[in-house]
Amino acid sequence: MQLVLAPSNFGLSPLYDGHIPGTWRAPEALMDAGLGEAVSYTHLHNLPRPDYRPGAREETSIRNGHTIRAYDLILGETIGTICRSDELALVIGGDCSILLGALVGARQIGPVSLVHIDGHSDFRHPGNYDPAAVLSGAAGMDLALATGRGEPLLTVWPNVSGPLVSDVNVIQIGERESHDHDFAWPDIADTAIEQVDIFEAQKVGPSGLSQRIHDVLLLTPEQNFWIHFDVDVMDQAIMPAVDCPGSPGLSPEYLVKILSPLVSSTRCLGMTLTIYDPDRDQTGQCAATIIDMLRELPFR
Repeated sequence: MQLVLAPSNFGLSPLYDGHIPGTWRAPEALMDAGLGEAVSYTHLHNLPRPDYRPGAREETSIRNGHTIRAYDLILGETIGTICRSDELALVIGGDCSILLGALVGARQIGPVSLVHIDGHSDFRHPGNYDPAAVLSGAAGMDLALATGRGEPLLTVWPNVSGPLVSDVNVIQIGERESHDHDFAWPDIADTAIEQVDIFEAQKVGPSGLSQRIHDVLLLTPEQNFWIHFDVDVMDQAIMPAVDCPGSPGLSPEYLVKILSPLVSSTRCLGMTLTIYDPDRDQTGQCAATIIDMLRELPFR
C-alpha cells in the first residue's frame, strides 16, 4: 500500500468572513496522531497545499473550481502511478473534492465502480439548484460531478471518456437527510445509483449492507473499484470533528466490518478518507478514533 497525504479544503465554504476550513490540516494531524505507525505502507506521497480562496472566480460558479481541477490533476497522476504499480492507494484528505482526482487516476487503468460512504450523498448539480444564484462548494457535489453532472471544469477530464464513473456502478451509503421534507437532491432517486440511506443501513446491519455492496460490484465483475469514506457518516456523538456533523450515524465497529472485505480485495484500487477537521477536535479523540479504525483494516 502507498499512502497519499492530500491537504485540501477547496470544496468547503467558509463559516464566516476570514474563516479557512480546517480539513487541510487533517493529513498532518492524523500523522501526528500515529497514522504512520497504524498502517503499513511502502511509499509516502505528500501533496502541496494550494491557497484557499473563498470568493467567486471567472467562468465558474464552483468555489475554488480552477484550483480543484489543477489539484485533482496532480492527485490523479499520483494515483495513476500507484494503480499501475498494482499497489493500493490510501488517500488522506482533505475535503471531498479529492474524490475526483482519485477517480481520474484510477481511470488510467480502466473503468471503475465506486463505493461512496458518506453521511450526505453530495449530489448537488445544476438540475437541482441554480448555479447563477449561489457560489457552491464542490464538497457537496462530488458524487454528482463524478457521475458527469455539473460544469465541464470538473466533469470532463483528460484521457477519460464520459463520466468518471457510471451511475449503475455506484452505491451510495449513509445519506441521513433523505427523509427530510427539504432534502436538497431528491432527484438522486431517479438515477441508477444504488442507495442505502443511514436508516436502511442500520436496519440491514453490516452483513446485509456488505451483500448490497457485493451485488453492485458484481454487476461488472471485471471492473476494479474505489472506496470513498467520508467520516461524517459516523454519528456526531462519535465524530463531531467534521464540517456537518449529524445523527444518526454508523459506528466505527460497523464501518470496520463493511470496509474490511473491500480493502482486502484485489479489485480495490484505493480509498479516499475525507472531511476530518482537526480544528474541531481539541482533545484529539476523533483523530484517535480514525487511527484505531485504520489500524484494524486489512489493507491488501
